[in-house]
Order: sequence, then structure tokens, then C-alpha cells
Amino acid sequence: MIRAFTLEWLKLKHYRVFWILFGLYLIAQLIITNGGIFFLEWLKSKEIDFDGIDPSIIPIYDFPDIWQNTVWLASFVKVLISFIVIVSVNNELTYNTLRQNIIDGVSKKEFLMSKFSLILFLSAICTLVLFVSGLVAGFSYSHVTDLQYVFSELEYLLGYFVQLVVFSMFAFCLALVIKKAGFAIVITMLYSLVFEPIITSIAEFAPFAEGYTDHLVKFFPIYSLEKLTGKVYESPFARYFFQEIKDDIFWYEWMIAIGWGVVFALFINWILNRKDLKA
Repeated sequence: MIRAFTLEWLKLKHYRVFWILFGLYLIAQLIITNGGIFFLEWLKSKEIDFDGIDPSIIPIYDFPDIWQNTVWLASFVKVLISFIVIVSVNNELTYNTLRQNIIDGVSKKEFLMSKFSLILFLSAICTLVLFVSGLVAGFSYSHVTDLQYVFSELEYLLGYFVQLVVFSMFAFCLALVIKKAGFAIVITMLYSLVFEPIITSIAEFAPFAEGYTDHLVKFFPIYSLEKLTGKVYESPFARYFFQEIKDDIFWYEWMIAIGWGVVFALFINWILNRKDLKA
């Protein structure tokens, strides 16, 4: 794994697009997860309230709620990480570096390990940054700082890590099938942000779906990944307005999401084995 990651790192460490995309992701993640307090203060300055509730007193950064809140917000920008994976894979195909590596003695298995190590590395760094920024924001604004609360509900961070890994593998699949990086990025965005959400929303909420298709939506790839951090219309902030929220990740949700990761890995391996990379 270390050798595989070293091979990938040598390709990317001087690649400006990689650093730009990764930097944008980290900046977006920090802004979207830590800008909440400034947004609430801005609402207060504009004399905007929520049914008489002063927005500046809403404890969105209190431990342990902060982990679910920040993970839910960070999940909105996860698509930027997939761009890095798509560009990386596309460069291998466009410039024939994959074929040359195979000719030079790098096996397909090592190539796969190099890409998987990149995905794991990026996902781990993003999760670590979210954890550290969450600690800083929590100790700065939380009314509760006892360690038993600080380190509870960290399963949402693990869910965020799994979400990034599996979603990046989904992008890896598309990059292998769709040879143009631009098209692959567009399809990734359209499917994850438009097509599947529309399909699952119809299947879940349409009157005719009850008892038929509404139970099948949990097996859709993007839907299953969203369940690890909270779906778009299941905002954890609803708790502050006395609404019931989803505050647990069930075991079968872990299994479905990880299962999709296995499916994507097998598909990637199958595609690579079908390619004639030595020709």
C-alpha cells in the first residue's frame, strides 16, 4: 500500500489542478461547517427570527450535536473530491501513463491500489480536518465541554469517511467508462444531485409508492451514502425547532453503503481486466 501510494503521490505532488481542487474542497468544507455562527449573527442583525427564537442562541455548535451538524453540511461539497479522482484517472487514460506503467512492470493490482490509496488518503485528510475544525468550533462556542459529550456521536465522522470513500469509488467507475473528464464530472453531478434524488423522492413519497417502491430506495447508491450523514430533507437542525430527526446510523445502513463500495471495487477491477493495456 505504501509503495502504491508513493507512485500516486509522485504523479500528483506537482500537479497544480490537484492542489487547486483539494484546496477548494478544504476551504469550502471549513466555510460551510464553521460559518454557521456568522450566518446566525447576520440573521440577528437583520432582525430575522424563527417563530420568535433569536437565531444567535441556536446551539448548532454544542457538543455532541456539532458532529452530526457539521458532517451534514460538509456532505454537500463531497462532490469536489470526486473531481480529483476523475481527473486523476482520466489523465492515466488520456496520456497513456497507465499503459506505460503496465509495460514498465506495474501490475493492474498495483495501479488499483495506488488509486484506492489516494481515495483513502483524501477521505482521511478531509475527515481529520472536519474533526479538528469541529473541536475548535465546539470548544469556542459549545456550552457543554465535558469529554463524555465531546467524543460522543463520533460515528457521524466515520460515516462521513465511508461516504467520501464510496462516493469517490463511484466517480472512479464513471471515469473509466466515460473517457472525457468533463463529461464524467457532469454525469457525476447530475446523477448524484438530480437524477437519483428525483427518482428516490418519487419512489419514497408518491402516493402510489407506499408499500411497493418506498422500501427499495434505501438500496440506491447515493441515497444509502446520504443516510450515513443525514439526507437533504432530514436536516439535523430541525431538532432546534422541536421536530423529530434521525439521530442514529443503523447497522443495515452501514452494510448497504459498504456493500456499494465492494460493488464499485469489483466493477473497477472487471473494467481494467477487460482493457488491453499492453497494446
